[in-house]
Amino acid sequence: MKKFNTAGPSIAGDHYMIDPLTRFDLPEIESLIDDKRYFVLHAPRQTGKTTSLLALMHHLNAKGSKGQYRALYANIEGAQAARGNIESGMSAITQAIARQSAYYLKDLQLQAWLATNGKLDPNERLTAMLAHWAQTTDKPVILLLDEVDALVGDTLISLLRQIRAGYAQRPEAFPLAMILCGVRDVRDYRIHTAHHEIITGGSAFNIKAVSLRLGNLTPDETRALWQQHTDATGQSIDPAIYPELWQDTAGQPWLVNALGYEATWQDRSARDRTVPITLERYRSARERLIQSRATHLDQLADKLKEPRVHGIVAALLEGETTSIDVTTDDQQYVEDMGLITTQPQVCIANRIYQEIIPRELTWIAQTRITHQQPWYLDTRRHLDMKKLLTAFQQFFRENSDAWLERFYYKEAGPQLLLQAFLQRIVNGGGRINREYGLGRRRTDLFLEWPVDEALGYLGPVQRVVIELKILHQGLAATQKQGLVQTADYADRCGADESHLMIFDRHPDKSWQERIWQHDEMIGPRVISVWGV
Repeated sequence: MKKFNTAGPSIAGDHYMIDPLTRFDLPEIESLIDDKRYFVLHAPRQTGKTTSLLALMHHLNAKGSKGQYRALYANIEGAQAARGNIESGMSAITQAIARQSAYYLKDLQLQAWLATNGKLDPNERLTAMLAHWAQTTDKPVILLLDEVDALVGDTLISLLRQIRAGYAQRPEAFPLAMILCGVRDVRDYRIHTAHHEIITGGSAFNIKAVSLRLGNLTPDETRALWQQHTDATGQSIDPAIYPELWQDTAGQPWLVNALGYEATWQDRSARDRTVPITLERYRSARERLIQSRATHLDQLADKLKEPRVHGIVAALLEGETTSIDVTTDDQQYVEDMGLITTQPQVCIANRIYQEIIPRELTWIAQTRITHQQPWYLDTRRHLDMKKLLTAFQQFFRENSDAWLERFYYKEAGPQLLLQAFLQRIVNGGGRINREYGLGRRRTDLFLEWPVDEALGYLGPVQRVVIELKILHQGLAATQKQGLVQTADYADRCGADESHLMIFDRHPDKSWQERIWQHDEMIGPRVISVWGV
């Protein structure tokens, strides 16, 4: 029985999958190979690189592509452990290529060659092995090297330079074409040598013809992948899910599969294929996935610690265009990581990442906040928002100096601290949806709280909007703009309650001046305005 795949390459007989050869421009790749080019294919982690490369290898070796090539896929990630030890690194790389040649092509000659020549100078060994293979095989060799950017230091430099050394001898005495695959483009390699030099990938590998990026699934492919489940099992999927699925994932393959797996398998009641996958079931699956801190999401969170990532993400969280101070290369790097998109404007790549980032940045704070959910539930089991936000004002007054200093993303510290406080109260009972982005100068929070614990979201739901703004201009102007924005957001969400919170970060003001609350009318809507 097929399932949605969340680990390793997809296998046609085991997993729902989109034809991997449609994931990139196959005619362009074939043209580059025919022209004897060496090039880069890169994409964020868990987007289907390995599955696509394996499919390309089989395609190039098949009669359908005239069968004129001998193509080999080889994963060389095992050489990562060697770091700057060139002997150990080249041994791992050459053995990986030989081993996978025996497995995929049933060709044992590289293993035989290594048995005789495995003690050659490690800075020449790969060049010699590939030259031998190209001269003794009956067809031009195409080499697809995966996880190249996992290599470190002198091992990576040696690999790139040995490939460059043999390049001029192609195709008679070196592979006709080669694809280097990884998360990053070769231009982003920052290679630290044993002699404390920093060498860029572009200088070590200046024979690259072009860099291609493996994209996400399209909206039609995203829907088609889930439709395969209905076709295979008969289980119905509410069409209202698909717009949400696209907003949540933007077609990121792992997320699309992980949500499918969560909704159709991890939800044990949904294993009964007569149970339809409803929009509410999907939303519950989404929340479980976010809370799971799965490996893919954990890797994403780890990237937030990199200085090259910090400047861009901090500006997005803060909503300020003026706080961006990054290079073009850094922005391209963060986009290549899959964290952001830059068209039509810079923003977090999808709604799940948008949700994960502030949760991850405030995780420790959430676990240290002692306030408990029952304290803020009234007799109707509604969240008493005025009581809750009053408590936050006092919490912020007592703890902000210590907590804001601990945040790595200090620029957005006040917004993050409120989100940590709310997440602590809402977790396990409700949901917080977030909207933020460059140039917005605000963060919008939308709380959904099921009033009936037994019925959950199938019963009545309390809906609350909280808009967060930093005081930049005068208070009157900030409040006037914020009230209009809050009312508009509340109307779009169908909220029952609306709150505007204005953080005053001027150090010369006393807490008595900064902490206040009053209500304002915007049309028929009452908006509670809070100063912190």
